[in-house]
Amino acid sequence: MEDSTPIPSTTPDDRAEHYLVLLSEHERALAAYVHALVPDRLDAEDILQSCKLTMWKQFGNFAPGSHFLAWARKIAFHQILNHRRSTKRKPLYSAEPAFLEAIATEIDRVSDTLSDRSEALHECLKRLPENQRRLVLLRYYEDHDIAAIAKETDRTEAAVYKLFSRLRTALNDCVKARLDSSAA
Repeated sequence: MEDSTPIPSTTPDDRAEHYLVLLSEHERALAAYVHALVPDRLDAEDILQSCKLTMWKQFGNFAPGSHFLAWARKIAFHQILNHRRSTKRKPLYSAEPAFLEAIATEIDRVSDTLSDRSEALHECLKRLPENQRRLVLLRYYEDHDIAAIAKETDRTEAAVYKLFSRLRTALNDCVKARLDSSAA
């Protein structure tokens, strides 16, 4: 999967902007990756900061249009290994680099699958009629409960539950179809 962010011009400001756009787009996934591999929250945050600094320093080596998150994960993985080497105390967990690499590989695999599903869901949501898309946003992005949605849309709660059941089924079918078509 390639990043869709256009290739920037070569000015330092454009380079910085391009880096920040890509980082903000993938920051949560990168943080989840590091936190999954590092059990101590404070260590994970230190590693993330170090990782972002290293990524910025090495951003000139990043091939525009390639998979930014994969590149960032590779840097993060090496930062984690460096952190483990630099700690003098015995860690609370005993994980060999080969074990960490196996976990990192599995996280990459699962993350790519979730990313594909997320992208498919985003496309399926775009296809919904505006009023149905608004209901999904109210429920799942703005955390409105069914009673509030029923009141706002002048429906009974039972009608809202039925509508959401149909919407979830339609979205699930759409996502499956998009994933099946992209796999073929």
